[in-house]
Amino acid sequence: MNGASPYTPPTVWTWNAANGGKFANINRPIAGPTHEKDLPVGRHPLQLYSLATPNGVKVTVMLEELLELGHRGAEYDAWLIRINEGDQFGSGFVAVNPNSKIPALWDRTEEARPVRVFESGAILQYLAEKFGAFLPTHPGERAECLSWLFWQMGSAPFLGGGFGHFYAYAPSKIEYAIDRYAMEVKRQLDVLDRRLAESPYLAGDAYTIADMAVWPWYGTLVKGQLYEAGEFLQVHEYTHVLRWTDAIAQRPAVRRGRMVNRSWGQPSSQLHERHDATDFETRTQDKMTAKDPA
Repeated sequence: MNGASPYTPPTVWTWNAANGGKFANINRPIAGPTHEKDLPVGRHPLQLYSLATPNGVKVTVMLEELLELGHRGAEYDAWLIRINEGDQFGSGFVAVNPNSKIPALWDRTEEARPVRVFESGAILQYLAEKFGAFLPTHPGERAECLSWLFWQMGSAPFLGGGFGHFYAYAPSKIEYAIDRYAMEVKRQLDVLDRRLAESPYLAGDAYTIADMAVWPWYGTLVKGQLYEAGEFLQVHEYTHVLRWTDAIAQRPAVRRGRMVNRSWGQPSSQLHERHDATDFETRTQDKMTAKDPA
C-alpha cells in the first residue's frame, strides 16, 4: 500500500465538483437537462445519437451488420454527441435518454408514435427483434445469447468505471483500487477465454448481438487499445479471446461501425456523422481533436 493518509467518510456526503478527475465536467449527482437544445433529425426512421466509445460502437456495428445483410430499413442517421462538451445534458437528449448517457436511439418508423430506446444492450436487443437478426430464436440458444449480453452489461462497469478510471484517469493513483479492479478484469477475461475455447462465438457457432456487445470493450482491451493496459494486464495470455477479437475485427460492417461518431485518432478512422452509406467514401473531417474517453 502507498503512504496516503487514511480517509474517513463524512457523516453526510457533499459534492466536490473539482474532485472528479479528467471527466469531472460530465459527472454530477443530479439528473435532468442543463440547457435547452433540440436534437437534429435526419431523413431515416432510425436516429442515433452517440459517440464511438465502446458502448456507442456496439450500436453502429449492429446497424452496419443489418445493412450488410440487406435490411434496408436499418438505414440510419448517426449524430455526434460530444460528451465532453455536455451535449448529453441538452433537453432533447434527455428526452430520449433520461440517464444522459450515449448511445440513444429514436425509432420514428411510426412518426405519430416514435419509440425511444436507451442503454446499449436494450438497443441491440430491440434492433435484433425488429429485424429478426443476430438473436437466435431457439429458446436455449436465445437464452445463451442474452446471458452473455447481460453479462457484458453487468461486467463492463468494473472494466470502465472501475479499472479504467482508476488506472488511466483518476487524479491520483490508488493502489488498492487499481489492484482490486485489475483482479476483477483478469477474472472476466478468463471467463471469456474459457467460453471461447468451447465455441467460435459467445452464444455458440453463430455471431450474435452478444459478440457485438462484448467485442468493443474486451476486444480492444486485449489488443492493447483500451487504457493502454495490455502489458499491465498481460492480455497475451487470453489466446481464445485474441482469436475471436481478430476474427470480428475483419468483418466489413465492424470496420465501418467503428468509424461512426468517432472524433479522435487518425483522420482516416473518423466519420463524425453518418447519414448515408456513401458517407464512408465521401466523408470530410472537422478540425476537432480529442482523446478516447472510453
